[in-house]
Amino acid sequence: MTELRPNIKDFEPAALRERLKQEGLPGYRADQIVGWLYARGVEDWEEMTDLGQDLRRTLADMFETRALELETVQHSIDGTSKGTLRARDGAVLEAVVIPEEDRTTLCVSTQVGCPLACSFCATGAMGLTRNLTTGEILDQFIRMREALPEGRSITNLVFMGMGEPLLNLPNVIPAVRTLVDPKAFGIAPRRVTVSTSGVVPRIAELLEEVPVNLAVSLHAATDEVRDVLVPLNKKFPLSELLGALRKLPRLSRRHPIFFEYTLMEGVNDSVADARRLLKILAGIPAKLNVIPMNAHPDAPYRPPSAEVASRFMGVLVRGGMVSTLRRARGSDIDAACGQLALREAHDQLSRKAEIGDPTEAPTKPAA
Repeated sequence: MTELRPNIKDFEPAALRERLKQEGLPGYRADQIVGWLYARGVEDWEEMTDLGQDLRRTLADMFETRALELETVQHSIDGTSKGTLRARDGAVLEAVVIPEEDRTTLCVSTQVGCPLACSFCATGAMGLTRNLTTGEILDQFIRMREALPEGRSITNLVFMGMGEPLLNLPNVIPAVRTLVDPKAFGIAPRRVTVSTSGVVPRIAELLEEVPVNLAVSLHAATDEVRDVLVPLNKKFPLSELLGALRKLPRLSRRHPIFFEYTLMEGVNDSVADARRLLKILAGIPAKLNVIPMNAHPDAPYRPPSAEVASRFMGVLVRGGMVSTLRRARGSDIDAACGQLALREAHDQLSRKAEIGDPTEAPTKPAA
């Protein structure tokens, strides 16, 4: 069996320079390759015309250049686009492009599935298959950039798709370094946000390695509710999570923590919940993004009414919290994270059943 070549996108620019030096090639070649791959989006070695023909053949023998293929794109009436991408091993993942007046944000995945089993999340219903490689994270940007309408470009990046980014730091950190490298994608670090459900021991490591914004998926103001919504809370309860966040250096109003709060009817949407939020977040430079639940068949929760959401926000604003009520995007295209991949998994099982495939359905890994 022929061994697969490594994917060149798994090497961040500094690591690629070292890899080429090991092969007796000058390090500056890495800068040329990075420019072709990321800035120009060229993946055919023969089109990299400032590399000699012998070098192009050598590199073609050494490396793969594509990690993902874009299979389908769904377009919402609100402009949101959701892509289903397939890896070389057949794994299915998702990326979402969210256009706004002043920016275009790409939401990328970091794992195939997720081990955290948050009760409101479609990805949590899948369990974890594996971590994504650095190249697979970067290829989400490249494949979705290719699918954009002419004249539009990706300006912001959020690691808020399938998976928990802090459980895949060995691949997330090199991906971020490539994204912000001026010779590669050249995205300003202030335009990159990495989200976590609260993997406390790895928060400081992330911020020490890469200068990104930190977002925390909060979703509740008490341990009792958060234990149900985000089971990771049983390991790292709110007091431990918020205590660790308060100790982070360089926090300020200009460099706040972004808290994500999914509003669910009758679960975490009361006036009392809003008041508790104000209390537990006091003293933390923060911005709170409140997002009504994007309902999907695998979740037992629903979004609250507009009146309830407005009342909730009123308490936050009067309490001095910098907060935004964000409308759910792409509800007509299964835009809740993991919905397309979960549906694909269901479809595969259905197709196997129709043709009599005796393969047993995979069981859900333990969180």
